[in-house]
Amino acid sequence: MKLGKEEIQKLVLGGLLVIGVIYCYFTLLLGPLSRRQAATRKGIEDLGPMIAAAKAQIARTADVERAAPANMEATRQVTSMIPDGSPVAWFPPRVGDFFKQHGLEKSTTRLAGEIVEKEMVGFRRMSWSIDLPKVAFVPFATAVASLENEEPLLEISGLQIESGRDDLGSQRALLTVSNYVKQ
Repeated sequence: MKLGKEEIQKLVLGGLLVIGVIYCYFTLLLGPLSRRQAATRKGIEDLGPMIAAAKAQIARTADVERAAPANMEATRQVTSMIPDGSPVAWFPPRVGDFFKQHGLEKSTTRLAGEIVEKEMVGFRRMSWSIDLPKVAFVPFATAVASLENEEPLLEISGLQIESGRDDLGSQRALLTVSNYVKQ
């Protein structure tokens, strides 16, 4: 079977047309599709760490929700131990009365500073300087031990004892304490 010139042209044009269609299919249709697929896969891979972080945050939130009742109870207990009103109004008389109960008649309490507590929202820590001008060692030591045991929200952060030359039986004591108060 002999093909004529027109038939050969038709076959060549048909072949070129098929090659052109195949080329257009791969470059114009599959090319953008594969680029889009690669971009989508990269986006999904980039979301992996974000999903893991979100799952970890959900787990932390669940832990906080489980611990909330116990924490609320502890916060309620701490709040019940703190008197109402300004700490400047109730803390110095409370300390003065405490030391009088332990036989130390004269004490002076001054506010030294305050710190906002980041871990305990709604509370702050106030630092106080307590000056006891004339104390005997044994009653003072007993009073300090009782102070730490009876006041759970109070922490003694500094203690300075000076003895005078004229009266060796008594010393001057300076306590630095801090306690939690409501904000």
